[in-house]
Amino acid sequence: MTLDLHKLEHLVAVAEEGGFTRAAERLHLSQQALSTSIRTLERYVGVQLLVRGHQHVAPTPAGQALIDDARALRAQAHAALERARRVGRGQAGHLRIGHTPAVTAEEVIDLLTRARTEEQGIQAHVRQLFPDELRDQLLTGACDLGLSRSMPADTGLTRARIAEHRLRVAVPAGHPLAAHPVLALADLSGEPLTVWGESGSSAYTDLLIGLCRQAGVEPDTQRNPVQGTPPITAVSATGRIAFVTAPPGPAAGGAAQVIDLDPPVHVPVHALWPAHTTCRDRDVFLSRAGDFPGGTAG
Repeated sequence: MTLDLHKLEHLVAVAEEGGFTRAAERLHLSQQALSTSIRTLERYVGVQLLVRGHQHVAPTPAGQALIDDARALRAQAHAALERARRVGRGQAGHLRIGHTPAVTAEEVIDLLTRARTEEQGIQAHVRQLFPDELRDQLLTGACDLGLSRSMPADTGLTRARIAEHRLRVAVPAGHPLAAHPVLALADLSGEPLTVWGESGSSAYTDLLIGLCRQAGVEPDTQRNPVQGTPPITAVSATGRIAFVTAPPGPAAGGAAQVIDLDPPVHVPVHALWPAHTTCRDRDVFLSRAGDFPGGTAG
């Protein structure tokens, strides 16, 4: 008997739904058929995969390990199918890039220009996605490449640091700090800081908080109520300061002032892509990433 990918899908569904009833509905199977499928899989693997309770079903450690790998296998299968379809439709030479809001569209264009993708006959299709959306699209093959500041590489994804940008501080025009030619992180003590995700649920927020703490500052962070817009807009939308990677000087139509940090602080750009998949255009982009300032491809 070979490993049945359908049975892996059944296991994932039961774990995600927390029980057989909802999983069976999701899979359009009877509960009996689903239960039989899971028991057959457990016999094949040789260990118990699920703990069956009266109210809830949860994976065992072995089951969770298999579920993690099953999701990665599913991602690779989706990506392979999508690539075959695109080649069959004559769409080779298209690189689909998703980027989180922390990486601006201008920064993505700069990376593509440095990589000289147009000279290689590569058409880039760029769109902004929130981290969870980007992760899903990478795992389902809807995106070839993701760009983020600090998103972790979950099971099924590969990550490489390809560039870095200088971090700066944006303050509202008229703010006492706006008159400073440069700022140190220590100067931000006591200033409410706008971030785009809650600490503990946003890797980029955790990175920024960590930088502040290294400078001896415990930041007063508040989540931006306006999501999905360029980072510089956080200042005009909230009246609070924010970390940005925009050039120094007036910004947001004069509503904000961007100020250099001294000593300089840099934040990474990470590329993420589905592990164990092939994409010639992505490889071209990544092969040139080491030429970027601070880039370390691979």
